[in-house]
Amino acid sequence: MKKKQNKRAAIYAGTFDPMTLGHLDLIERAAHIFDRLIVAVAEHSRKNPLFSMEERLALARAVVKHLPNVEVDRFSGLLVNYARAKGVHVLVRGLRVFSDFEFEFKMALTNRAMTPDVETVFLMTKEDYSFLSSSTVREVAELGGHTEQFVPAVVHTALKRKLGAAAVQTAERKRRSQQLAVDE
Repeated sequence: MKKKQNKRAAIYAGTFDPMTLGHLDLIERAAHIFDRLIVAVAEHSRKNPLFSMEERLALARAVVKHLPNVEVDRFSGLLVNYARAKGVHVLVRGLRVFSDFEFEFKMALTNRAMTPDVETVFLMTKEDYSFLSSSTVREVAELGGHTEQFVPAVVHTALKRKLGAAAVQTAERKRRSQQLAVDE
């Protein structure tokens, strides 16, 4: 049985570990373009996520709850297989800087070779978020830095809860070692 095709639906996929304001910006913009947007949270075996799959799903749902045409789902394996199973023929990808384009271009061509009826649409990130990545946010949080200007409030709270004491201790150790180096 062939899945019903959703002409006005799209999928925006990622690990979202954690979801940033850059992700949210792309989600809100894609939600205005498409009647239905699936934010697909990837189970990624090659990455060591800070947040569990259940935590990433809950955070994503909390972040997009104000968008009635956006749903959050999980997937594993090839994104084009997930898209085919959902009957969706458009993948939304974000581009921050030129170096993203090469990777995303190769991925889009690979996806097209595997599944010609699935198109990739690229959205440029807002300038304000062009430097922002989940790995940068994780590093800032792990080193005790402030993340509220990089992530939605619910994600900031989750980062503090997850890393709170450890991040503060790491930052304090770093400050002490820098002070010792200066004193020597």
